[in-house]
Amino acid sequence: MSESADYVIKINGVCKDYGKAHVLTDMNFTVPKGSIFGLVGRNGAGKTTIMRIMSGLQKPTKGTVEYGFDNKKLGNVGALVELPSIYSNASAKDNLIYQYINLGLKVDDSVDKLLEFVGLADTGKKKAGKFSLGMRQRLGIAMAMAGNPEVLILDEPINGLDPQGIIQIRDLLISLNKEKGVTVIISSHILSELSKLATDFAFVEGGRVVKEIKAEALEDAGGLHTEFYTGNPMALISVLNAKGLAARYDGETGVVHAKGYYNLTNIVLAANEAGVNIARVVTRETDLETYFVNLVGGESHA
Repeated sequence: MSESADYVIKINGVCKDYGKAHVLTDMNFTVPKGSIFGLVGRNGAGKTTIMRIMSGLQKPTKGTVEYGFDNKKLGNVGALVELPSIYSNASAKDNLIYQYINLGLKVDDSVDKLLEFVGLADTGKKKAGKFSLGMRQRLGIAMAMAGNPEVLILDEPINGLDPQGIIQIRDLLISLNKEKGVTVIISSHILSELSKLATDFAFVEGGRVVKEIKAEALEDAGGLHTEFYTGNPMALISVLNAKGLAARYDGETGVVHAKGYYNLTNIVLAANEAGVNIARVVTRETDLETYFVNLVGGESHA
């Protein structure tokens, strides 16, 4: 595979059956190189199954997985699917050393550097079984990072963590992506946090991807939208633009549409100073969870 590929993984028509149960059906998506790729879907949608297939832990019943790098080299694909496999009676450093040995890597100072990077350098001889859930997750990520992988595949890495633990994992993954150039594929039930991380999304429903979208496009579809009703729409647009809001006039409905967050009192005062009367304001906000529910219907259990 070409080293200049602009993707790390392509999923082409992947199906996965367990007996008569069809878990994945003609799944297709592309993970761009250097992205933080969020998989969004309900429980049972197939997120964990496709992650296991991408990690090489399972084989698809049908379809192919293409890699934009040498995925046969041990350590080039790092994965934390479901719970991290750690030795509870061993320290963080010993767990990482065991992982190095399993991968045939030279045990050197990179072990200590990796522990420092994930915030576990000061745990000493403390046994991993006594770690908090957040510490165990960070150790699992460190183990998945052994060998400097091209891609890191994480299934629910912040599930069950307290707010501080969530922030620590989020900051860690952003650092891995920005500083080390690691492509991260992540699923999470906490869509508000996933929206703070991901640069690209694939929405999974019923074992197939129903939509791929970049974060920028999702922001355009989401956020705070406001409908302003006024008799002087062009003057109002000037006021809204001056306040940093993107605004446009819909000639068919006579409504001014604006996107962005603002202080309504400040808008009304500025409009009055410009001689513009605002008769009515209607707002709606769309976040990642709302977007997902609108896309697939029903309640979100992503």
